[in-house]
Amino acid sequence: METNIAIITDIHGNSAALKAVLENIDKDKQIEHIYCLGDLIGIGHETNEVLEILFSRENISFVKGNHDEAILRIIQGKEPSSVGEEREHHQWIASRLDEKFIPRLSSVPNKLEKVLNGVNFLFVHYHLREKDKFLSIDYEPNTNKLDEIYKNSNADVICFGHHHIIHHFKSSKRLYLNPSSLGCNTKPFAPYLKLRIGMARQIEVTFFEVPYDNKDFLLSYEKQSVPARDFILKVFHGEQHLQYI
Repeated sequence: METNIAIITDIHGNSAALKAVLENIDKDKQIEHIYCLGDLIGIGHETNEVLEILFSRENISFVKGNHDEAILRIIQGKEPSSVGEEREHHQWIASRLDEKFIPRLSSVPNKLEKVLNGVNFLFVHYHLREKDKFLSIDYEPNTNKLDEIYKNSNADVICFGHHHIIHHFKSSKRLYLNPSSLGCNTKPFAPYLKLRIGMARQIEVTFFEVPYDNKDFLLSYEKQSVPARDFILKVFHGEQHLQYI
């Protein structure tokens, strides 16, 4: 039988977008499992709402993102990778994270490997170097560079996030997919993708953009005095909030 999965990534503390996507996914009764590729929290301010939704479900597997990692390091009394206004933002998020979520969030791995209908999948937040450190974002990716990064991998399909744009690359060696950020968008919709893996190892890829009402989410940045809100609202949300002021 064929296998059907959904891929979500970079929720970034946006529960309104997450609810819209999960509602959309749940309408498809063929979807057997959801893979979430990290950055559950950070940037968005709905930390506990997002984690409550995600961790209450049994059909989602996770990998850890750089924002998740930075916030956990602050909670653990360690130095995060973030600096300046970004670190202030991470500290704000960390101070408001319900401690009941810390064990589960801490246990999330940096990568997952699965075999689905004979196809080898690798799920990561972004490309990893030694000691599971994330590479810097490549803003001009191509199949040659991706194949070089994964030259020692036996994965047929590599799914990742972090870079908030869609990636759909296929080389002679493997398929590379990134559905784009679910929670950070310059328009009021939330992206994700579905994969159908057939018995003959064929793969059907479908990208989705789910519309949702982001008004309250955007206006709450100011109401809650979220650190780095001006930068976040401009860069990650295209200043959509201005239409509501």
